[in-house]
Amino acid sequence: MTVRVGVIGAGIMGADHVRHLAGVVSGASVSLVADLDAGRAAQAAEVAGARSTTDPKALIEDEEVDAVVIASHDSTHAELLLACLAARKPVLCEKPLAPSVEEGREVVEAEEGVAAELGCSLVSLGFMRRFDPAHMQLKRRIEARELGEVLAVHCVSRNIRSAPDATNVSAITNSAIHELDSMPWLLGTDVTEVAWVSGRKSSSMAPAGLQDPAFMLLRMADGTLVTLELFLNAEYGYSTRCEVVGERGTASFTEAPLLELNLERRWFTEYPADWRPRFADAYRIELQAWIDSLRTGKPSPLATARDGLRASEIGAALAASIDAGGVFVPVVHW
Repeated sequence: MTVRVGVIGAGIMGADHVRHLAGVVSGASVSLVADLDAGRAAQAAEVAGARSTTDPKALIEDEEVDAVVIASHDSTHAELLLACLAARKPVLCEKPLAPSVEEGREVVEAEEGVAAELGCSLVSLGFMRRFDPAHMQLKRRIEARELGEVLAVHCVSRNIRSAPDATNVSAITNSAIHELDSMPWLLGTDVTEVAWVSGRKSSSMAPAGLQDPAFMLLRMADGTLVTLELFLNAEYGYSTRCEVVGERGTASFTEAPLLELNLERRWFTEYPADWRPRFADAYRIELQAWIDSLRTGKPSPLATARDGLRASEIGAALAASIDAGGVFVPVVHW
């Protein structure tokens, strides 16, 4: 069985998904690509020998689309997810689940209603770090208690340049959202309260609504404290770091250089320009796991709609901490 996939969104993420599904994921083909920009949709579709359209709803309803990938703008996710549920088609949606907690709860309510009717869940969330080999190995070692009791976790997420309209809140919902999902998954416990703080200085490269870098504190239900430095205008390259501090030792990711150079009496490596080289394996493994679940009829091993909602609720608490001047704010789960 080949799963015919329709991809909504032909930007960087959507075009990457088309290439993966058409070239490296077994048991899948791309039948249709949708984007509001007709030229961009056609260009992405050409790679897979697929058709293109500017109407995402038409893609969802198309008889030659068995399953849908949503990689369009964050603001479209809730509406498109509800359309997939109405069409009873499985869907992999990139983070976040929805633009707001309220819309996310609407999606979860609809999804769980359909799951009760069909006996299976249709919505999977694209939190690809759950499939990143480094994250998976770290989780195994934590669960095996090789480090002893986990006491603290330090995360760093840096990008070359933020979006020109980035704000403190969008930095949480679009970038920090990965840690808001991966930390509960990695540590096996919920986030109970959060705080957002920043220094007196911000990068001169940051737009007016963005304090950059910013620091986020997540207190887990078992007392573990997680710190996250989010720096969207670091300029030098893309970097994701994580160090777990245990009673017996520590574990941390290594930087994965693409190339090692010896030039002009210097030895050095280079950083990637964005997240794609660092998480290429994670996206491939995630897509393959999703396609395999559809072909075999087994439950999807990806993050669920409720996982996406939990991450959004943590993000909402961080936004409330910004408004409250950086104090700890409890996380309210639906």
